[in-house]
Amino acid sequence: MIPQLVTVHVRPCSGRRVRICIPVVPVALILSPLLVLAVLGGCIACLVFRINPGGALRGAGQVLWALPGTRFEMEQGRTVALVSVK
Repeated sequence: MIPQLVTVHVRPCSGRRVRICIPVVPVALILSPLLVLAVLGGCIACLVFRINPGGALRGAGQVLWALPGTRFEMEQGRTVALVSVK
């Protein structure tokens, strides 16, 4: 299953928690022109480094399928961000 929602919890130095929900599909549709350029660039890189583009796309798809349920935390100074993919 492709992730549908990414939730980011940010706790800035002030200590107040902020929760941001990012829907994946609308963001992907808005950024689709950039995604097309990224896929083309990836295919060109595969050809330059003699990597099978189909295998590279399969690997990227496997990473996307593994994302739902993932949680990770990033910390920079006194600011902490917890990201969970649903």
